[in-house]
Amino acid sequence: MLTAHLPSGYLLARSLPRTIPALMPVALIGAVFPDIDMLWFHFVDGRAFHHHRYWVHIPAFWVALAVVALPLALWLSYLRTALVFLAAILIHLMLDTIGGGIMWGAPFSDRLFELVTVPPNHGHWIVSFMLHWTFLAEIAIWSAALALWLRRDLAT
Repeated sequence: MLTAHLPSGYLLARSLPRTIPALMPVALIGAVFPDIDMLWFHFVDGRAFHHHRYWVHIPAFWVALAVVALPLALWLSYLRTALVFLAAILIHLMLDTIGGGIMWGAPFSDRLFELVTVPPNHGHWIVSFMLHWTFLAEIAIWSAALALWLRRDLAT
């Protein structure tokens, strides 16, 4: 996914009860958080390898973190908030699995699993992604988020 992570977080937050503390910011931050690795990818590693191989894009890291963090979040009465953050991360990883590849088998495998391989048919990889049929999923996510956002005053 190129652009649909943030609106996927919005959709997640809008689908949950508003009684969850910091619901919208936590869902939005969680939805884009794995792409924080782009800073390291561009400014430190010089784009040496696929950014989906960094720890923030590895599901096993988030499982390990959840094992440690969720009991603490429960003790601090922020379990639902932590679960929203982790759900947004999971949605991010699932969306990246469509055409970008995620190491679902790590640490036992370093293979990037993807549902569809987007061929580099155009001069730039972004153009290849935008002209591939899978980009319709991004358009659908943006459309759903925009529709909910436009109706937000009617819901209250």
